[in-house]
Amino acid sequence: MNRLIGFGLLILLMGLMAFLPPFTPIRLRPESLPFTPKEFYVAAVTDQRPNRGPVARLALTAGSPTEAVDLEGGVTASIQQFINQSLKQNRKLRPLAMRLTECRLIETATGNRVEGKFTFGVAFDLLSKNDFGDATTTRLTEYRSSANYTRPISQTTVIEPTIRQAVIASLRNVNEYMNRQAGQNEKLATGITVNFKEDTRITTDDTVFYNLARPLTWNDFLAVPRKGSHYAAEVFTSFAYEGSSTVKNGTINLSLALKTYMLKESSWVRDEARNGYTLNHEQRHFDITKIIVERFKRRIQPDSLSLEDYNSIVQYQFIEAYRDMNRMQKQYDDETRHGQDPLAQERWNLKIDAELRTFGVKK
Repeated sequence: MNRLIGFGLLILLMGLMAFLPPFTPIRLRPESLPFTPKEFYVAAVTDQRPNRGPVARLALTAGSPTEAVDLEGGVTASIQQFINQSLKQNRKLRPLAMRLTECRLIETATGNRVEGKFTFGVAFDLLSKNDFGDATTTRLTEYRSSANYTRPISQTTVIEPTIRQAVIASLRNVNEYMNRQAGQNEKLATGITVNFKEDTRITTDDTVFYNLARPLTWNDFLAVPRKGSHYAAEVFTSFAYEGSSTVKNGTINLSLALKTYMLKESSWVRDEARNGYTLNHEQRHFDITKIIVERFKRRIQPDSLSLEDYNSIVQYQFIEAYRDMNRMQKQYDDETRHGQDPLAQERWNLKIDAELRTFGVKK
């Protein structure tokens, strides 16, 4: 061949290559997946990659720089469309968000051979709303994978399946996670029950637990009378709780162990005040503490608790109940003048007994 003609053909070929259209965006091919989620649907796909932009750098021609190529319509729209077309989405199930943390395909060419490396990472979050109607997310599980391939520089068919199979694997992984965790993971619970257990033991140690069969006696007042106090006696009463929870069949079973108690070593009486009238006044302080505990129990019911934050609600209601106890105890002492007003004392006796009966504590 004439050198001049050969050189002209080379120039022509290079010119044609310069005007070749760019590699089209990668379109994920939908397919019917061999599993159907029974616990979730993918409500949203978000892009949280550190370096956003086209997902791929492809080696398309020998000796040329790699070309930036994205998924068709952008990474989030493309993956969401693939999921909607390939996975049965039951929107009555739990909504999940798929967060892309990595989606990157890098190719390098050596002669006519191309080495490709694809890395993929996603996290799945549960979408919900709090008591104020604001959207919230709860982290559930993560998935990461990578794949390597070798292809001829003229064949690009391996690119799309590599990305598609990683997306499918992540969906299969979260499906298995949800099937395994739905009945036992607190984050996925759909209901809550509350059980109360009260400590009514009759003991001989420093603590007296509230029990109608075991009213206070003067032998329970072991402390030395406080110097400078004008009162005839003083009883120390309080309450506490311990909480634990288990999850069964998607329901949180919250158990609260309650203690309504008085402390002997913190309670005292003057010798001249050891009579039935004064003892009744101190017993009524103990009764008031029991009333507060019963009110606390009414505040801690399934319809008043949030699945996402029930512990904080219980703690808040405990603090509020403690404040109520202090207010009611002060009101009782103020109105009865620490037991010195018999008429007011009798009114409080009737009031306390009536409320204890409404709670079923007294008959």
